[in-house]
Amino acid sequence: MTNIPAQFSGVTVITKANVYFDGGVVSHTVLTPGGTKKTLGLIRPGSYHFGTDAAERMEIVAGSCTVKVDGAAATQSYRVGSVFDVAAKSGFTIEVPAGICEYICSYLP
Repeated sequence: MTNIPAQFSGVTVITKANVYFDGGVVSHTVLTPGGTKKTLGLIRPGSYHFGTDAAERMEIVAGSCTVKVDGAAATQSYRVGSVFDVAAKSGFTIEVPAGICEYICSYLP
């Protein structure tokens, strides 16, 4: 478990939403003063596969999900306060069985 931030100060927010899977996953991009990029989003019930260009760290802010990172042998469960990393040029399948899962995605160097 990590200390998931409740807010970000002094950031730039891109107002146009990133909409995936017909609205099943929606996020907004946040640019920090230090130049890092994050997305804040929500995932509706369903199963979704994402490919990664950059390495990513996903922090679960609300709800729960199961995740299978490409190449991993097992699926892992995550809930509020949990974190998982995905390597660059990889991918993952995330499933939300019910409710809404909210996340912060940080793009890693």
